[in-house]
Amino acid sequence: MELIRSVVFVPGNRPNMLERALNFAADVIMVDLEDSVPLAEKVNARELAREWVPKLRRQGRRVMVRVNSLDTGLTYDDLAAVIGPDLSGISIGKAESVWHLRDADQIITALESAAGLEAGHVKLIPWIENARAIMSAREMAGASPRIVALAFGAEDYTDDMGVQRTDTGEEVWFARSLVAVAARAANVGSLDSPFVQFRDAEALRRDAQVARQMGFTGKFAIHPDQIDIINQAFSPSPEEVEYARQVVAAWDKAEAEGRGSVALEGRMIDVPVVKRAQNLLAHAEAIQARNV
Repeated sequence: MELIRSVVFVPGNRPNMLERALNFAADVIMVDLEDSVPLAEKVNARELAREWVPKLRRQGRRVMVRVNSLDTGLTYDDLAAVIGPDLSGISIGKAESVWHLRDADQIITALESAAGLEAGHVKLIPWIENARAIMSAREMAGASPRIVALAFGAEDYTDDMGVQRTDTGEEVWFARSLVAVAARAANVGSLDSPFVQFRDAEALRRDAQVARQMGFTGKFAIHPDQIDIINQAFSPSPEEVEYARQVVAAWDKAEAEGRGSVALEGRMIDVPVVKRAQNLLAHAEAIQARNV
C-alpha cells in the first residue's frame, strides 16, 4: 500500500497557485482540472497542467492530476495532455462502475504506450461520490492494478442523495465508512473527503482523527494550511510508536519463554495486537524514509 497521507488540490488554471505548490509539504500535489476550474478555463488549465507537471516533479514533488469525468467528453484530451514520465497518477471523478474504470485504464494504457512508458506507470485514484459508486466500491477498488487508493467525495455524495451536508456529518457516516472498508478489502489506500471549513484548524484535526479511526489512510486538503495537520493526523505519534515498540518487545520475550500471550500495562497482548503494533512501526518507518 502506497504512503499517501495528504493530497492537496491546486486549481489547474491558477499559475500563481501552481508556483506556490512547489513548496507544499503534501505527499501528493493534485493539479485539478475538474471542479475547481470553470468550463471556460478547461483548455487553459489543461495546457498549464502539461507545463507544470514536469516543473513540480523536478522539485521533488509527487504529482497527480484530477481529470474531468468520463461523461464530460474532456477526459481523453486531459489525459493526452498530462501523461508522461513525470506524472505519478490520475484521479478521476464521478466514476460509477467497474466499467468506467476499465475504460479509463484502457485509455491510460494506450497513452502510456504512445509516450514510451512502462505499462502501469500511471496510477489511478477513483472518486466514490454517489449512491451507485458506494454500492460498487469494493468491485471498483479492484477494477485495475493501477488503483492505489479510493477517494470519498462527501459533497457530491450528499447532493446525489438529496440530503443537506452538515458540520457534524451524520449523513455521510455509512458511505464514508464503506469506502474505507472497501479499500482495505482490496488492499489499497483510502482518502477522506476534503474538510471545507479550511480556517478551523481544530475542527480539521478532530475530523481527520475520526477518519483515521474509520480506517482511512489519508485525506484531501483544499488549502495549504491544512497539509501539516493532515500529515500529523495520519502519522503515528511518538507515544504510539513507543508503545508499539514495547508491545513487540514484550511479545518477543514471551515467545522466547514459550508463552502465547503477555500482559503490558494491564492489557492483554495477543497476536492481533502485535500485528497492529508491527504495522504501525512499519508505517512510521515509511514516513521517516519519505522525509529523509
